[in-house]
Amino acid sequence: MYKLVITFLVSLISLAATAQRVSVEEYIAQFKDIAISEMKRSGVPASITLAQGILESENGNSELVKRSNNHFGIKCKSTWNGESVTHDDDATGECFRAYTNADESYRDHSDFLKFSKRYGSLFNLDPTDYAGWAKGLKKAGYATNPRYPDLLIKYIEQYNLQQYSLAALNALPGNDLARPAVDGNTNQSLVISGEKTGGPQIDQEIKGDPDKLSSINNTKCVFVKKGTSLLAVANANNISLHKLMQFNDLTEEGLLAADQYIYLQKKPRTGEKEFYFAQPGETVHEVAQHAGIQLSFLLAYNHLSAGTTFNSSTRLLLQPVAYTATPGNKNSKVHLVAPKEGLYSIAKTYKVSVQQLKEWNKLDSDQLKIGQQIIVSK
Repeated sequence: MYKLVITFLVSLISLAATAQRVSVEEYIAQFKDIAISEMKRSGVPASITLAQGILESENGNSELVKRSNNHFGIKCKSTWNGESVTHDDDATGECFRAYTNADESYRDHSDFLKFSKRYGSLFNLDPTDYAGWAKGLKKAGYATNPRYPDLLIKYIEQYNLQQYSLAALNALPGNDLARPAVDGNTNQSLVISGEKTGGPQIDQEIKGDPDKLSSINNTKCVFVKKGTSLLAVANANNISLHKLMQFNDLTEEGLLAADQYIYLQKKPRTGEKEFYFAQPGETVHEVAQHAGIQLSFLLAYNHLSAGTTFNSSTRLLLQPVAYTATPGNKNSKVHLVAPKEGLYSIAKTYKVSVQQLKEWNKLDSDQLKIGQQIIVSK
């Protein structure tokens, strides 16, 4: 009788433990939104993020996740200054990063890939090329398991995780990704076209009449031919050369090296559209001119340097992205502070008051830091 009771109790405990385990489907449902948001913010495909989360965290059931909220098995490294836990992995008692919640783990995972030179080449891949990303992660040394790429691909295909990458990309407005309004004159336009799936195929054409004013992103500009002097453009439009160079993010005077639009007003901080596809050989400055956006904000939204030239078609953000702060609270959104942004401009963007921002973020001053996370809705 005693043995029967013990056996019964052990069975109950086992059943209870099994009932508490998170299934793969439940894990996906819980974290798909943050994966999509992170793809929009950083460019890491949502399918890859979810597949790595499933594999590295045993779909949220691993001991490491329970102790540290670390869903991607990211070790401390020398640059980590946050909380940590020890865990046996390749060796005994290794140092792993610890997070307050799962969202922090997802954001750190994106940044870990985005800002590491080791993984830089992955961001030149088509964001829908999950097989290329899976193999690239292994090649770059993310994991030691030789089957790592195959396991990621298996999860993506078995659970149709590609749909979440496409969901992020399908936020693009069809075949009109960044078409500026140009005074109703169809002969003066910057034409951008692309496919929703299978990777963008862009066709760009710049045409214009040097004698007519145009408007891109609600900003006055004029089409200028190659070889034209910037000073001549400034004089013709009654603008100081210094102001003209500021409006166009230029640092050197002289003759223009290519046909282009030159802005006669200060460009906005955001683009008309959410995304722009840069083409091979295009510079980040050319993107800023094509989209009619201030260069400093374009750099901040995409974590780029001023001298960046794109080697392949690259999706760029033209607007700040507010992403879900926690999967369980879809109404709470977070904004990353860009250069020269203040509480007033952020409040205006999200149609809230400065006082609300201060209360939600427990701020006792108006001072913000670049990259600071600000809650913009509750």
